[in-house]
Amino acid sequence: MNLKEIREMISLMNENDLTEIEVEREGTKIKIRKGSAEIIEPARKIPAGSHIEAHVSSSAGAEAAEVDNSNRKEINSPMVGTFYRSASPEAPSFVEVGQVVEVGQVVCIIEAMKLMNEIKSEVRGKVIDAPVDNAQPVEFGQTLFTVEPL
Repeated sequence: MNLKEIREMISLMNENDLTEIEVEREGTKIKIRKGSAEIIEPARKIPAGSHIEAHVSSSAGAEAAEVDNSNRKEINSPMVGTFYRSASPEAPSFVEVGQVVEVGQVVCIIEAMKLMNEIKSEVRGKVIDAPVDNAQPVEFGQTLFTVEPL
């Protein structure tokens, strides 16, 4: 089947107000379902003797994790560049995990095109995560720190 034939099937579905169509031709089977956000993966063969483990968590635990994350704020990189935790290699880090930061406090420096740009906190709170290592490249929008507002 080619793309043109698939488009024709979609048109046929729309014209006849169908929600699902399945066609098998020359050993190829295609099933189109309208309004489904579900992604169906093909079944995979598992070798004999393989051990499969499933991790099941309680829904209460999952809800608690969501609640904990809901009030956390991220300090994201406003540019592409190199991340630095301190003003110089000998200087102490601007902030550490567990430390409280104030609005407007410098939390790091990002070097971009030979310019050192101070990144300031836009939220008052406790730093709970700092996923970027010193002197590592960062992308625009990448999380530099996660802060729990106070």
